[in-house]
Amino acid sequence: MNSVPWLTILLLVPAVAAVVVAALPRRLATQAKQLTLAVTLVVLVLAVLATFAYHPNRAGFQFAQRYDWIPTFGISYAVGADGISLVLILLTALLVPVVVLSSWDEFDSEPDGPSGPSGPSDGVVPGDGGGSGPGGDPGTGGGGTAVLVAAPPAPVVDAAAAPRRSVPVFCALLLVLEAGLVGVFAATDVFLFYVFFEAILIPMYFLIGSFGPAGQQAQRSYAAVKFLIYSLLGGLLMLAAVIGLYVVSAEQLGSGTFDFALLRQLDITPGVQKLLFLGFFVAFAIKAPLFPFHTWLPDAGAQAPVGGAVLLVGLLDKVGTFGLIRYCIPLFPDASDYFAPLVLALAIIGIFYGALLAIGQRDMKRLVSYTSLAHFGFIALGLFAFTSQAGTGAVLYMVNHGLSTGLLFLVVGFLIARRGTADIGAYGGLAKVTPVLAGTMLVAGLSSLALPGTNSFVSEFLVLVGTFTYNKALAIVATAGIVLAAIYVLSLYQRTMTGPITHEANRTLPDLSWREKAVVAPMIALIIGLGVYPKPLIDIVRPTVTATYTDVGKSDPAPTHPVTVQPGGRS
Repeated sequence: MNSVPWLTILLLVPAVAAVVVAALPRRLATQAKQLTLAVTLVVLVLAVLATFAYHPNRAGFQFAQRYDWIPTFGISYAVGADGISLVLILLTALLVPVVVLSSWDEFDSEPDGPSGPSGPSDGVVPGDGGGSGPGGDPGTGGGGTAVLVAAPPAPVVDAAAAPRRSVPVFCALLLVLEAGLVGVFAATDVFLFYVFFEAILIPMYFLIGSFGPAGQQAQRSYAAVKFLIYSLLGGLLMLAAVIGLYVVSAEQLGSGTFDFALLRQLDITPGVQKLLFLGFFVAFAIKAPLFPFHTWLPDAGAQAPVGGAVLLVGLLDKVGTFGLIRYCIPLFPDASDYFAPLVLALAIIGIFYGALLAIGQRDMKRLVSYTSLAHFGFIALGLFAFTSQAGTGAVLYMVNHGLSTGLLFLVVGFLIARRGTADIGAYGGLAKVTPVLAGTMLVAGLSSLALPGTNSFVSEFLVLVGTFTYNKALAIVATAGIVLAAIYVLSLYQRTMTGPITHEANRTLPDLSWREKAVVAPMIALIIGLGVYPKPLIDIVRPTVTATYTDVGKSDPAPTHPVTVQPGGRS
């Protein structure tokens, strides 16, 4: 099974399908969606088969393939999977069909006019108590009394004249993004990684700029351009560092190379390591994002279509944290040691800053985006604590964050599709009329705040325990950030789902359809299943994380108290 070129197949299937889907005329929207869903499900099955074929305790990359691409400059098509990249490829294969199915009816007949169906018709008028009034409850007026407000009639839109989104193009962009993400996680040639790293910006740029909320062209364009500029700036710095690595390899090996295995053997001076580390780190910190490189995220998250937002925070952002453990730490161990205090400080700041900003948001999509800033702080903390427990927890956190935050974004999307607004003040008391939707939001929220029994608890616990053995003060401070997570999650749930129905339009909102239940069911199953039994993922990830830290001279701290074993095996 290891001789099967799993990674190349996983890359080519969506890439070829993207060309076919993009060529379909707009009138074949249903066929485009059916083909896209079928292809993404095939990719998921292949990814699962590759996972079963993977041997966790075998050293090095598996499913490896290497072909000369530009031999003059030592550039190759080289791919391979270890435990870290494999679980992220599996997450990619899972989330893309979920997004396809959740977006099934989103662009079928939606005009992109000044006030389309998903435009800003939220049913909240100034002074209606849509927010939190002084001394009042969320969603009530200042005196705390619930006010029923009828939604104003939506502006008339000339549906014939308004431009429409192309469903085949939307589906093709999702497939291109899936292929690019597989390439990012599988590449073992640094230049090939850089190509995929930059290539995935293109489909996400168009998803944000062309398929975000209807009637908000200016906001979408601003968010898309901001996302692109930030990412290109980081990519430019990384390109300079990639060229620097090539020059160093040419000096030491006689000919330049981008092969990751050979680059790890270079003896780079500490000064040069610091410069090259910064080039990679800034690019990854922007992509993740980490504080203070995060300002593009809330705009992009708010203006992306819900499916695009799921992929943005669930997958695209993982490229940054993946790059930290795949490239920064193994290639520049001395620089990683030198900059670790700075990275840990930024991680701690991000945990609290992201949580505090999330607490103050009225826009649900921006709120969920800011929660990701806090979560990525925990991931960076685990990676740069340099212990196998914290590192394993950080990689698991990448997967679990994709599940919990992805589900939370899907729930937000379902609410917006029903009510036409992301304003929290337009909701209230929905648990009475949409109990299944409310229960789904509760599961997603509890996973996001790492409640024991959910998937995120395991990863967050490992990060904190591993960090505690490295630096007790950091672990204690980071643990305090969990309290803020409970505040923004429970506050969102309370303001939207509990209490009286604060707007008349909410009384007739439909609960989840069978298609929407099919979308959220596997996510909920994984959230609970991995919370109860995370061993399969840990067994895949831990050997690779341990080997990565061992190769750069890092080992877990020895116990501070001797352990004596009594007869019978008791300590």
